[in-house]
Amino acid sequence: MRLAASLAILTAAGGLASFGLWPNSPGPEWQALRAQFSDQQWARIIRTAELPTPNDSTNGVFHDEAAFVLGRALFYETRLSGNGEVSCASCHDPALDWSDGKALAEGLEEIDRHTPSLWNSALNRWQFWDGRADSLWSQALQPIEHPKEMGGSREEVAKLVLNDPELRALYTDAFGSAPEQMDEPNNVERVFVQVGKALAAFEGRILTPVTPFDQFVSGLQTGDPEDLAALDPLAVEGAGLFFGEARCHLCHHGPLLSDMEFHDIELPRAGAPEPARHGGVAKLLTDPFNGRGQHSDDVEAGRERLAYLNRAPHQRGEWKTPGLRNVARTAPYMHNGAYASLDEVLAHYSTLSDAPARSHSDTQRVLEPGHFSDSELQALKAFLQALSSPPPHPSLLPVNPKS
Repeated sequence: MRLAASLAILTAAGGLASFGLWPNSPGPEWQALRAQFSDQQWARIIRTAELPTPNDSTNGVFHDEAAFVLGRALFYETRLSGNGEVSCASCHDPALDWSDGKALAEGLEEIDRHTPSLWNSALNRWQFWDGRADSLWSQALQPIEHPKEMGGSREEVAKLVLNDPELRALYTDAFGSAPEQMDEPNNVERVFVQVGKALAAFEGRILTPVTPFDQFVSGLQTGDPEDLAALDPLAVEGAGLFFGEARCHLCHHGPLLSDMEFHDIELPRAGAPEPARHGGVAKLLTDPFNGRGQHSDDVEAGRERLAYLNRAPHQRGEWKTPGLRNVARTAPYMHNGAYASLDEVLAHYSTLSDAPARSHSDTQRVLEPGHFSDSELQALKAFLQALSSPPPHPSLLPVNPKS
């Protein structure tokens, strides 16, 4: 049944209010705004409401308070790195919206990927730009041992956690007794995995607070004039474009404003497309720390998730669709930091003038130039800026920050 027909039936039955689509007594402000959106735009906007609660059954301590406390300490711990100077927070700085403000990430050395923000990362279906991890805990382990990122080792990480009195106390609070024989590889790997799960328990709480757009959506559902006024007219116009004829919603929808999938968005590049998702699937399926491996706390769920994961040639050049909450504060943009500002991103989608030549016939095509006017570009930008939330909660900051 078409959406418009469905809405008509529900309206006649007086049922739209109970579905959160219609306030009980809409005032003139609400009626004026409602007139600006089609039924399709309206429904897409309403679907962005309220972030879901993250969960990961492969991580038995994901919701555990003691694991969160240990994870917070480890997140800011530079001794996890090979040179004792790099922590997770070096690239994922809470003062920079859990990113680093650089085009390309820099740990011990510069790497060829832009640092994604950790906002709402626990709600991602796959982790990393190429999706090579299926959980936050398995993702957290990779930078620790990457020679260009933190350059640490699982052996040294296990020794640190169990030999440092403060970390050991936090570890035993979260996981109980510690292994006695740390010269056994299985015990080292066990502690290393638990470090990843504690980090995930911390990162799982990095969720965006309410944004002006969220207030606006709430106002559309309740009719509250104060909430309806949370977006200025230019941002309202931008929302209409975003969820309408600009077609941004095709990849950016739902509470995260992401389809959580992978696409070739025709960024400028030199040479053939990178392995991207095609390579990421291969790495994920062979990762000993994936959800169906021996360290998973829910192997069956991990198997089910990976059972139908396939590789195909068109996945080359396809990168994960990022969520857009706080996008205005997390420049630069794209997996390679190609664009320094929202203006550059919007210009790319408007013209595709910098898109490379297509290299193989089965590449997915989701983009057509938007051909936006200057006023439309400004409206889209105003909408994206309205997705900005307050800064991180103090509970996510280091307990004893180093001077």
